[in-house]
Amino acid sequence: MGTYLDVIVDAHRATAAADDRVLEALLEQATDLPPTRPFTSALVAEDGLAIIAEVKRRSPSKGPLALDLDPASLARSYQCGGAACLSVLTDERFFGGSAADLREARAACGLPVLRKDFTVDVRDVADARLMGADAVLLIAAVLDDDLLGRCLDLAASLDLAALVEVHDEAELGRAVALGANLVGVNQRDLTTFEVDRGLAARLHERMAPGTVSVAESGVRGAEDAVALAAAGYDAVLVGETLVTSPDPSAAVVDLRTGP
Repeated sequence: MGTYLDVIVDAHRATAAADDRVLEALLEQATDLPPTRPFTSALVAEDGLAIIAEVKRRSPSKGPLALDLDPASLARSYQCGGAACLSVLTDERFFGGSAADLREARAACGLPVLRKDFTVDVRDVADARLMGADAVLLIAAVLDDDLLGRCLDLAASLDLAALVEVHDEAELGRAVALGANLVGVNQRDLTTFEVDRGLAARLHERMAPGTVSVAESGVRGAEDAVALAAAGYDAVLVGETLVTSPDPSAAVVDLRTGP
């Protein structure tokens, strides 16, 4: 029986294999799109820890989180709380998200938006730009060096930031070798969905100078955020803690200002 990651990635690869669209046609559609919002620079624009606040309806490990959330209202709340960027889940089958969630959230605020999904094909990168994203997630665990490199190059050509997500030292080394300048350490093991809250601090010491660093998963509140800032992180990406909060705006403030 496959792991959570195997099941999710296999489903996305099957969808990509059945997709007969041509990359060049997608790139032509992207020619006249308005400029993207600056994602990476937003994470280092202010002193202190930046918050990437997530629009997330459910997860495979926790089940429903906020199935009836209003992406636009939530995005405005996050911006009022001082979030630097948004992350929006667009995977429908496993996370209950959609491209519509991303469009609605982005239209409701002025924040740059990350498309949070399982990129398995270069056309996924083009799709991120076409749906209005300002950044795309590239998970090192599901992309070999050739495809990861091509996705990085395509993202750059489309003016998309590329958040390369790693889970261990080997994946971090691959990201560095390919020139990634925006790296996220996901403390959730994508094969078991267990969280190792010390992983981000351990890996930060091995990041290349100048890397903009993001800690993902396991941020339960201000104390976790403070610890990750102390470890050297520029930003944290937080989903469950925020979408389940009765006051998401205040929850973002708490993460930014500490206990």
